[in-house]
Amino acid sequence: VQLQAFGGGLVQAGGFLRLSCAASGRTSTSYTMGWFRQAPGKEREFVGAVNRGGQSPSYSDSVKGRFTVSRDNAKAVIYLQMNKLIPEDTAVYYCGLSPVGNVVVSATHLYRYWGQGTEVTVSS
Repeated sequence: VQLQAFGGGLVQAGGFLRLSCAASGRTSTSYTMGWFRQAPGKEREFVGAVNRGGQSPSYSDSVKGRFTVSRDNAKAVIYLQMNKLIPEDTAVYYCGLSPVGNVVVSATHLYRYWGQGTEVTVSS
């Protein structure tokens, strides 16, 4: 399975971005798909994820109400719609696949495959 994330960029606070992550591989649509981020000097942290059916989205408290995770299994793509961005959202964003497909998991070690990351910078 391979993942390719794109859509990052520079945006002003209060703005929005939409990240996409395309998955390839025969079993990719049976996985839980999620987004994580890593700011400079910090550990990678969970942002949000959906199960293999695209249901039961879960989010970190820091993005809840501002970010939305969705997936299109027909295209094997996961999206992260980010609204009301704040400077604290600045990070490299990674998409990941977890074989625990029926439930949403947030622990980094439960994700087996990772994309290369796309950088998001929010200016104040």
